[in-house]
Amino acid sequence: MTAIITIANQKGGVGKTTTAINLSAALAQRGKKTLLIDLDPQANSTIAFFDSSEISQTMFEVLSDAHTELAGVIKPTRDPMLYVGPGRLALAKLEQVLAGHFDAPYKLKDALAPVLRDYDYVVLDTPPSLGILTVNAMVASTHLLVPIQAAYFAIEGTDDLLETYERIRARPNPALKVLGVVITMFDRRTNISRDTHGQIKTVFGEVLFKTRIGKNVRLEESPAYKETILTFAPKSPGAIEYKKLAAEVIQRVEEDRVTRRAEDAA
Repeated sequence: MTAIITIANQKGGVGKTTTAINLSAALAQRGKKTLLIDLDPQANSTIAFFDSSEISQTMFEVLSDAHTELAGVIKPTRDPMLYVGPGRLALAKLEQVLAGHFDAPYKLKDALAPVLRDYDYVVLDTPPSLGILTVNAMVASTHLLVPIQAAYFAIEGTDDLLETYERIRARPNPALKVLGVVITMFDRRTNISRDTHGQIKTVFGEVLFKTRIGKNVRLEESPAYKETILTFAPKSPGAIEYKKLAAEVIQRVEEDRVTRRAEDAA
């Protein structure tokens, strides 16, 4: 079964897109054929791999036009195991375009169905909101991964995200599970980061990933060169941390598969 992971947090600037890009690259590097889908109108996951001149159709056409198939939009990257479903600014209009469509929350799930067998992992980068794009992602996903910045007020707003998660589990997607929470922009030199880590661990407990993503200038620089951290600075702390996070993600997904199979057999 393909693991479909929504990366979501309605707070902006928490390293969500950085995590989507580099986690996808790390999964691909571990031999997992991975599809990164950019659902954020800012399209930073797309820009990190391609120039705008290389993109013709995007996820906007896939989700707004029943005649545009996802397979025709997906683009290969330099890594033969990593592919991207590109986004663009027009995604900001999707809520308006889909208004009144009874199947609006299921557009992405339906679009993904024909290509799922081609991938081991699908990673969904979502906008910093809980609108139709994030809802589509959660409805289509098997797992939710939440990046939280190591800063004051970091946990503020996660209640809304988890409430949305529970609503989606209640009806459209009962199989959705929280894969984990990852701390980003961690600076072990500051009291703020250490205090915040303690708060997040108290709130989320075992759901918190052991791997923390530190503040790293290389992570900020790599997209400008159309590279992930794994190729731009493979020996940097950021590259090492995202490799460790990918290993944790794979382990948790495998454990969850075992659990689900046992539940199905019971």
